[in-house]
Amino acid sequence: MIEDITVRYLDSFTDKKLDNPILIEGLPGIGQVGKLVAEYMIHILEAEKIGEIHSLYFPPQVILEENGLVRLARNELFLYQSGGKDIIFLVGDHQSTSNEGHYLLADCYCDIAEELKVKRIYTLGGFGVGHLVNGPRVLGAVNRIDLREEVMAAGVTFDRDEPGGGIIGAAGLILGLSAQRGIDAVCLMGETSGYLVDPMSAANVLAILSKLIDVPVDPTKLNDRAAEMEKAIESMVESEKGKDEELNYIG
Repeated sequence: MIEDITVRYLDSFTDKKLDNPILIEGLPGIGQVGKLVAEYMIHILEAEKIGEIHSLYFPPQVILEENGLVRLARNELFLYQSGGKDIIFLVGDHQSTSNEGHYLLADCYCDIAEELKVKRIYTLGGFGVGHLVNGPRVLGAVNRIDLREEVMAAGVTFDRDEPGGGIIGAAGLILGLSAQRGIDAVCLMGETSGYLVDPMSAANVLAILSKLIDVPVDPTKLNDRAAEMEKAIESMVESEKGKDEELNYIG
C-alpha cells in the first residue's frame, strides 16, 4: 500500500538522541539556490545519509539513473556530526505538485524536526528578481523577532517589501509551521534572476549560513562554479549585443 507520505530511516541510524541538532532544508526552488548550498555542504562535510521520504505529492515520475536504472522520486535526510555539531540536511528531488501537498509535506518535515529534538531550522532558497544580478544580496525571514538581530549581524538583509509575494513552498511553510511547535526557524534567500541555476547566489548564502551555524565550509568549488557561470552569462550577453548590432546595421 502506498501512503501519502512515508518517512523511512536507514537501519544504520540507530541513535536518534542528537546533541542540540539543527536542520537545514535545501529542496529544489528558484535558481536551485537552496539545493546547491545544502548538497554542496553534504559533499564537503561528508554527511551520511540517514533517511528517505516518499510521497504521492511528488510528480508522477521516476528518476532515471546514469546506468539506466529507475527509482522513485524521493527526498533525503543526511546527518553531519563533528565537534559537538549535529546538523541534519533535508534535500531531494522535488517539492509538492499541489497546495495541499506543500502543507502536508512541510508539516511532515516539522514532525521530523520535533522527533529529532531540533533546536533551530534554516530553510534556504532563491529570491527571483527577473534580471541578472551582480553581487546578489541574501534576504532573510524569521519566525521569531528575537532572531532578527543575530541574522542581520551575519550580513542578511531584511526588507519589508521583499519578497513581495511572500515565501512559497517548503522554505516558507516550515517557518510558519515550526513556530507553532516552538522551534526557531530562519529563511535565507539568495537574490537571483530565477532563469538559471545560480551558484553565485548560492555561494553568498553559504557564506552567511556558515557564520550562523559556526561551521566553516570551504567555498572554493562553489565559487569556481559561480565564476564559470558568470563567464557563460557574459558570453551570452555579448552574443545578444552582437545580434542587436547586426540588426541595427541591416536596418
